[in-house]
Amino acid sequence: MAEIDFPAEIRALRAKFASIEQVSDVESIKADIADLGEKAAAPGLWDDQEQAQYVTSKLSHRQSELDRLNSLQQRIDDMETLVELAHSEGDPDSLNEAAQELKGLQKALDDLEVVTLLSGEYDEREAVVSIRSGAGGVDAADFAEMLLRMYTRWAERRGYPVQVLDTSYAEEAGLKSATFEVKAPYAFGTLSVEAGTHRLVRISPFDNQGRRQTSFAAVEVVPLITPTDHIEIPENDIRIDVFRSSGPGGQSVNTTDSAVRLTHVPTGVVVSMQNEKSQIQNRAAAMRVLQSRLLLLKQEEEDAEKKALAGDVKASWGDQMRSYVLHPYQMVKDLRTNYEVGNTSSVLDGEIDGFIDSGIRWRAEQRGAEA
Repeated sequence: MAEIDFPAEIRALRAKFASIEQVSDVESIKADIADLGEKAAAPGLWDDQEQAQYVTSKLSHRQSELDRLNSLQQRIDDMETLVELAHSEGDPDSLNEAAQELKGLQKALDDLEVVTLLSGEYDEREAVVSIRSGAGGVDAADFAEMLLRMYTRWAERRGYPVQVLDTSYAEEAGLKSATFEVKAPYAFGTLSVEAGTHRLVRISPFDNQGRRQTSFAAVEVVPLITPTDHIEIPENDIRIDVFRSSGPGGQSVNTTDSAVRLTHVPTGVVVSMQNEKSQIQNRAAAMRVLQSRLLLLKQEEEDAEKKALAGDVKASWGDQMRSYVLHPYQMVKDLRTNYEVGNTSSVLDGEIDGFIDSGIRWRAEQRGAEA
């Protein structure tokens, strides 16, 4: 193994950390912690449970950000001390330990650097993800279910709570659509790079002639609304339909009409919920997702106006953003970043951090170019 130039590596770590610290704005984090701490200590905080949960969650997240920065700085200091002692005492075991810590610090700083790129207006929000099967018949429905599993496994690996809000099953197999929440800070900014059309190429397990099939599924990611948002929706703008919830194969789950479908008449946005036990719960969940979609729609309209003023700008996302090829070879490739992985099973099992990180960096470059 080549000898490591520890002084040079430590200087590089400190330079990267200083850059991250500057972008993170530590003083702003401390100010937020102080302000949120005062709100969390207010006697009547829990009179409004939704607002209280927002305040305490935000406080916990900001404190975690500060703790993470302080911890990384301490780890760099400790490693530098370890290297100095190892050299002075001629201790190769301590140098090996320092080499392992160097790798860990490089990875931790790379991960934190990606987080600093999540600077969009709603990037720090929790996320609402919807998956819809597209062209490809039963294979597309099966692909939609594969993507649902992929994202839920990804969230599980990170310890992010997931709540499935709605599942519409296809007649033969798979899903027509599914909607779920990912309850973690920056879930929207992180997962928003997954939005777009996903393509699957494989030998169809549903084709008795064993032919290759191409199918598609669409992924939509919107930020979850918070108590500080102001999205007013006049009652006259909403059409409400109720129906009986159903499971796979059309089997009845409930004996009452508890499922709810909301249609926002002016925009045509439709949201349906059926996974809660009561109509009231499904209606509340559907309204929350509808507000989230309208919030993102409002931002997209504002961005479109800005782009129109700036002139003709090439669209950031193509119709097909990722291809999953299982036959005649195995490869998952992002068509925007060219990031690719040959182990398709691991990707479909939720190991998609490489795609997400490269997507976040690519998006930051696109935003920088447009600016």
